[in-house]
Amino acid sequence: MELRHLRYFIAVAEHKSIRLASERIHVTQPAVSRQLHDLEEQLGFELFSRHPRGLTLTPAGESFLSDARQIMSDLEAATRKAKRISTGWEGQLRLGFVENSSWDGIVPKALRAFQIAIPNASLELNPLNTPEQVQRIEDGMLDGGFVYLYRPLSNRCEVLQLVEHNLVLAIPVDWDLGGNEVSLADIAHLPFITFPRWVYPTYYDQLMAACGALGVSLQVVQEAQTESAILALVGSGMGAALVNSANLGRPPASVSFLKLLDLSVPMPLVFAYCANSESPLLQRFLQVLTEARKCHSGQ
Repeated sequence: MELRHLRYFIAVAEHKSIRLASERIHVTQPAVSRQLHDLEEQLGFELFSRHPRGLTLTPAGESFLSDARQIMSDLEAATRKAKRISTGWEGQLRLGFVENSSWDGIVPKALRAFQIAIPNASLELNPLNTPEQVQRIEDGMLDGGFVYLYRPLSNRCEVLQLVEHNLVLAIPVDWDLGGNEVSLADIAHLPFITFPRWVYPTYYDQLMAACGALGVSLQVVQEAQTESAILALVGSGMGAALVNSANLGRPPASVSFLKLLDLSVPMPLVFAYCANSESPLLQRFLQVLTEARKCHSGQ
């Protein structure tokens, strides 16, 4: 059975005439009659009762007509959906993000703009640290992700530069260090909360090297795997922490942030994505993200 069998059958059923159906679908009457006969042969039962004045559907034909119309409707819907997917107007993107990048700035603005521009797209958002995202992008488990780039990625990833953050000092809100700015060298005696090196070895080594260049060895009293957990410990009064300035977008009520006068570790936020991706939807996302970057840099 082929689709033309169904199209010819529906046309004949609706017009109750092979002649009228052939005129509507621009196919010769003998061809329509032959296809209708072939369809009934394949089904093993008659779809029409033949009369001198035309055709009427048999009970089986009535039932088959309803289902045939549904099949053609489903096919048309599937074709429209596939076409939208092929042109990047529908589909799903699997994206990762470092949690603090989503609180303010270019990332939430770009996601919002994309949802407005491509309302039929579905975004699967996964909060993951940078190494986890990079691994999943390289493995094909993510289409892309918002990561902090401290070293070149493999040739399996492309990168779109977005913004650059830096370090700030987080302290319990009831600590008074004498102002809004501070030198790390002056507060090296304070207890500090950090993250384990295995969470992100490259960044950890850069951070500790920057501290070492100032002659500072942090007095670490506690480790936590995420900045949210680190800030919770800071807010509890356990110690201070060196954290991403992106956290200024959602400051905890129990934490104050101070500018560091002598310590800088640039944190370039980028969008990394599969270099060999053939997803039209990803290309649409990159267009929206590029435009959001232009608007953000023009602020």
